[in-house]
Amino acid sequence: MKALVVYDSAYGNTRSVAEAIAGSLDGLQASSVPVGDFKPDALAAGDLLVVGSPINGWRPTPKITALLSALGNGSLKGVKAAAFDTRVRMFIHGDAAKKITHALKAGGADIIAEPMPFYVKGSEGPLRDGEIEKAEGWARTLLTSITS
Repeated sequence: MKALVVYDSAYGNTRSVAEAIAGSLDGLQASSVPVGDFKPDALAAGDLLVVGSPINGWRPTPKITALLSALGNGSLKGVKAAAFDTRVRMFIHGDAAKKITHALKAGGADIIAEPMPFYVKGSEGPLRDGEIEKAEGWARTLLTSITS
């Protein structure tokens, strides 16, 4: 079983979270992959796909949105999936992770975790203190979900 953590990143914060997640998926052949380098045919039933994006105008970035559109029509059947986003802590903000989760489910994926937000300081970051550790912990919960 392999795990692909596909991400788009404007300032490096989402990339850092993706790398922390991939690095914490012990026992899996895991890698973080920029959205432009992702090859959908690399996925097989039973694999784990984690998709992450910064919030961009209340939604995932256009590159992530295009990828999710291309993965529709049941192409993710048998794939386990989860989503995350990076965002600024504000009273009102978008929810890219929830939109990604809906698109993954529409593509036929088995969603194994609630969408997860990770927080940045200001619009460009860096990540808030403790967010990399939070990503590592979330990755461990993903492992538990796929092995139980």
